[in-house]
Amino acid sequence: MSKRSYELARRLELGALALEAFASSLTEFEWQSRLPRDGRKIGVVVHHVASVYPIEIELAQTVANGQAVEGLTWDVIDKMNADHARKFDNVTKAETIQLLKENSAAAASAIRELTDAALDQAAPVSLYANALLTCQFLLEDHAVRHSFHHLGRIRAALQERTLARLTA
Repeated sequence: MSKRSYELARRLELGALALEAFASSLTEFEWQSRLPRDGRKIGVVVHHVASVYPIEIELAQTVANGQAVEGLTWDVIDKMNADHARKFDNVTKAETIQLLKENSAAAASAIRELTDAALDQAAPVSLYANALLTCQFLLEDHAVRHSFHHLGRIRAALQERTLARLTA
């Protein structure tokens, strides 16, 4: 196992654990609350993170194999996210946390299998105007960062809500 792949996998696990711990502490009201500007329920966003790990890993593996990522645009991602939000509008905390545990473990395992050469492999990625990007960049910008990104947004939204209540 590469030291780099181990560290990337560990960072993904740390993010997933932090998201899991925070999500576990949410009340049902908070779980069902919608994020400002995003519109999705907090529980749906946590489920979103859990459910896209396999897709994010597949994209990174595509690049690791020297193949271009084609047809992926922000419009495609926006549609995927909207479809997911509709389908999982009433997702439970228990099923979401279980999916988060399973998919983050599988993602970390897949990352640990990558060699340094695979992490350094670059290929065109349509999401970034076909820029030549490395497998490691895709991992860091998506699967590894994803839990941290949404956890930060969820915390900020809940803090804003609390401050608004206190100052009202």
